[in-house]
Formats: sequence, C-alpha cells, structure tokens
Amino acid sequence: MILYPNQYFEKVEQITISFLRENKIKALILDVDNTLIDYNRTMKESVIYWAKDLKKQGVKLYILSNTNHKEKVEEVANKLEINYRNLAQKPFKSGFLKVQQELQEEPENIGVVGDQIFTDIIGGNRCKMYTILVDPIDKKDFWYTAWKRPLENKIKEKYKKKTKEK
Repeated sequence: MILYPNQYFEKVEQITISFLRENKIKALILDVDNTLIDYNRTMKESVIYWAKDLKKQGVKLYILSNTNHKEKVEEVANKLEINYRNLAQKPFKSGFLKVQQELQEEPENIGVVGDQIFTDIIGGNRCKMYTILVDPIDKKDFWYTAWKRPLENKIKEKYKKKTKEK
C-alpha cells in the first residue's frame, strides 16, 4: 500500500548499517524538519554521530526537504557534510528522481527517511524506493503539517498492527 512504509523506527539513529546492508540500501534520502532537527532547529549530537558513522561505512546521504528556508537546510547539510535540495515538492516524484540521479543508485537501493506519510513515504513509494518512517522528534509542528498528524497517526497505528500480525 502506498501509505505504508517498508519499515518503521522511532528515530533515525535506530537505522543501523546492518539493517541497511540486509535490505541492500546503499543511500539514504533524508527529510529535515522533525526528522533530523526539531521545531527550534536543534540537532542532537547523536544524529551527527549516526550520519558520520554511516558515511564512514560507505552509505551515501542526501537531504531532500520541502522547506523554502534554504539557509535552514543548508545549515543541517553543512553539519552533516552532505548535499541537499530544498523546495522538493514531495510527494511529487521530481525531487526524488533528481536526487536518485545524483546518487547514481537504483531506486531499490535508496532508502527514504522521514516523519511524514503524505510527503516522504508516499513520494518514496511512488519512486519504488525503500521507505522508512520515523516518529517526529518534536510534538510541536508547523501549521501546514499539524493538521495532517491525526490522520497519519491512524495510518501508523494500522501499519503497526498489521506488522505485528505478521
């Protein structure tokens, strides 16, 4: 189902190199807001360490964000020493496909990591990439995200129930 991720984790730091290798994922496309940073633009040291560790092990990382605040995305990308693209218009395919081309990987070898079903997960699924849903870092959301959370939470609960049954 296009609304369901391939995998769910509470936070990005739980995505391990062994998990990525097991699923043949060579690159990750990362969301920024509430995935890597909180509402106040704070990034935990554990996220920086996680990203550096994955890069050392050969995993390519790339930020794809819908935000129009280029400086915010650029700051996060600089901290992690990775490339980025903002104004992505997720869930449309174009941003994902441009990043795929830059990463030079097949879609099945790219993981899309984000906290939103209606942008990150649907967009990644439409591009036949491996989608990974994480919980939002912060309870506080921007207005354009907050109204979707109750529906996303219902979908997430159905997904969790379905995966438990397997």
